[in-house]
Amino acid sequence: MNNKPIKAIFAGTFDPITNGHVDIIERASKLFGELQIGILINPNKKTLFTIEERLNLIKKSTEHIDNVEVIFFEGLLIDYCKKNDIKVLVRGVRSSADVSYELQMAHMNKELEESIETVILPTNTKYSFISSSLIKEVLNFDANIDNLVPKCVLEELKKKRSTL
Repeated sequence: MNNKPIKAIFAGTFDPITNGHVDIIERASKLFGELQIGILINPNKKTLFTIEERLNLIKKSTEHIDNVEVIFFEGLLIDYCKKNDIKVLVRGVRSSADVSYELQMAHMNKELEESIETVILPTNTKYSFISSSLIKEVLNFDANIDNLVPKCVLEELKKKRSTL
């Protein structure tokens, strides 16, 4: 039996990280010895925050969790996992539409690398409607999002409001 702690990764764009993301990270960190938060670099996707800004915001939002490391990478997630001995992909779901999509991705990832498992965690119901896109959209209308994103993210979003 292998006594090494299991390494997992929770990957996404995180533009920006929300309280829903933090909830999944906190819960996943209790299940695995090491949890990486992987920021996907997608050159085709227009983001509000730079990679460096997202990296810093995620680090600040998760600094209370000991076994979390924040990284960024390009390419296929499965390739990154194979190169870094990561055995589990963590995915959060808010709705049945998310479940359907994540199930497809889990099957594809299993086809690409049989040894890597996917663990799907349902989002806490109080965060089930939150998405990074929706956060940016409602902020544009001066909506109160204080309870939806970490405080450090709220401060940075307010600074960028004019660019939304």
